[in-house]
Amino acid sequence: MTPSKLRAFWAARQGLLECDTDLSPETVLKRTGWARSVGGVGPYLTLFTRADLTRPTVDRAVARLDIHELPSARGCTYVVPRADFALALRCSQGFGDAAQIQTAKKHLGVTDAELDRLARAVLDALAEGALDPAALKDRLGDRVRNLGPEGKKRGVTTTLPLVLGRLQTAGEIRRQPIGGRLDQQRYAYVRWTDSPLAGSTLAEDEAYVELARRFFRWSGPASLAHFQAFSGLGVKAGKAAVASLGLRPVSEDSPLLALPEHLEDLRAFVPPETPTYRLVASLDGLMLLRRQLELLLEPADVARVETIGGLQDLPSHAILDRGRIVGLWEYDPEREDIAWTSFVRPDAALRAEVERTATMIREHLGDARSFSLDSPESRKPRIAALRAGS
Repeated sequence: MTPSKLRAFWAARQGLLECDTDLSPETVLKRTGWARSVGGVGPYLTLFTRADLTRPTVDRAVARLDIHELPSARGCTYVVPRADFALALRCSQGFGDAAQIQTAKKHLGVTDAELDRLARAVLDALAEGALDPAALKDRLGDRVRNLGPEGKKRGVTTTLPLVLGRLQTAGEIRRQPIGGRLDQQRYAYVRWTDSPLAGSTLAEDEAYVELARRFFRWSGPASLAHFQAFSGLGVKAGKAAVASLGLRPVSEDSPLLALPEHLEDLRAFVPPETPTYRLVASLDGLMLLRRQLELLLEPADVARVETIGGLQDLPSHAILDRGRIVGLWEYDPEREDIAWTSFVRPDAALRAEVERTATMIREHLGDARSFSLDSPESRKPRIAALRAGS
């Protein structure tokens, strides 16, 4: 099994070899996996690269709740298709907000009774309509307790975020993006009157079996460690979650496991002979489902990426060719174009894909932040490094 064949098969599983313009946002996320959202451009690029979907179409799907940004696996936020709302919420429980609540109870004198009272007050306040955090805090008044310097040191300034997180993972409230855009982190909170968890009997162990099934369907061959990193499970729980899936190693002694039907597909798979370029986000599913970038790089390119920013996560967005990372890019809002460098000789097809992506960003997004705190100013050194290397 050659690395290039394996990378191309991963790209095929991720919908990155053919752009299917007949797919809806919900269908793309069902087929290729939840899109990581950190207030950046990732969800939009996920849907653009796989189905040529632009912001107006995606935002309409968000408004209809065909897709929604939710706390999901290991408490991280993802844009999730409607069919997976309950599963995503169930797999978020016990992480982010739960860990913060335990810290607040242990070190800051917060009690369950205090949080329960505040939760009821939040639900009562939201019964009258959507409120952003500032308006909600004003409405609640002294029922929100300031946790002082010690709380600030521990990253929990008041009791309100603790309750908002708990109510979200319970499916009682949801965040509604102000302006309807996914590439920012300004929200109003609303009651979730038809919560996907209402009446759900999905047990924790059942939820993780379903998450594992989706993970290996989305990713193609992956290791147990890759699934653990995505799900937040330990070794024992991770093994239990995949036990019923019938996973098989792709070759003798390989740590990469595949669903039986994928193993047959992989053996019969013939990678495209001509390049298939895609400009994807730094947290695209192709990278995120593995978190092992060297699997997607040629050995000679590893040092180049390490020099620019390291291998734990990509320092910039990625240029792919049949699953291989062949370059890096950033959007330059001053010039309204893309700064990029490639590890292969640029051809006309690569230049055309760069311009296609730049046009979409100019016309529909205006910028391509990696995450909420990314800014044109903070990006300048990366842009300069990319232009120097292109």
